[in-house]
Amino acid sequence: MRVILLGPPGAGKGTQAKSICNKYSIPHISTGDIFRYNISQATPLGIEAKKYIDKGHLVPDELTIDLIKDRLKQDDCKNGFLLDGYPRTVNQAEALEVLLKEMSLKLDTALLIEVPKGFIIDRMTGRRVCTTCGASYHVKYNPTKNDGKCDVCGSVVIQRADDNEATVSERLEIYDAQTQPLIEYYREKNLLAEVDGTQAINDVFKNICGILGAINSDEY
Repeated sequence: MRVILLGPPGAGKGTQAKSICNKYSIPHISTGDIFRYNISQATPLGIEAKKYIDKGHLVPDELTIDLIKDRLKQDDCKNGFLLDGYPRTVNQAEALEVLLKEMSLKLDTALLIEVPKGFIIDRMTGRRVCTTCGASYHVKYNPTKNDGKCDVCGSVVIQRADDNEATVSERLEIYDAQTQPLIEYYREKNLLAEVDGTQAINDVFKNICGILGAINSDEY
């Protein structure tokens, strides 16, 4: 199973990606996680990526393409993978298509989680993240049991610098401008599958499983 997970920032892609990977036993390849790790370690890539992320901008292609190429060639991707956060543009999608052809592989689906702008702003501005273990919370939908303290490790939870309303709105505008062509790219290739991301998390996952299950059935 080789899947690309698409959707605007705050659509819940990370949560669904983990569930998909657990069910289908494929690695979750998240550029977001990779960038956050490098930022926390102050690596050259992390320092450069942080300049864009803090402004709500997408990280440029040249900082991601080589990383993705190396990752897909690792042994745990032999039976499939889920890409979360890549590709974001048609150029990246074309580069990925070339790479997969070189590896004699093909993409099974580009799964789009659709969520309206107002819903995302409410979701993201209320998001809080643990400073130690990275656990994620929401002041309205998933608050910590003890105010300001992580349920997992007890460390402080904070609002990320890029989770304020102005930055979120800018990120969504950038997403619309850069990613809509990507959505159309996969739609034209008959690879796009769409899911309503405003539903309860479990309902979103049920719909995703229905889509992926149908793809699995078609393969046999």
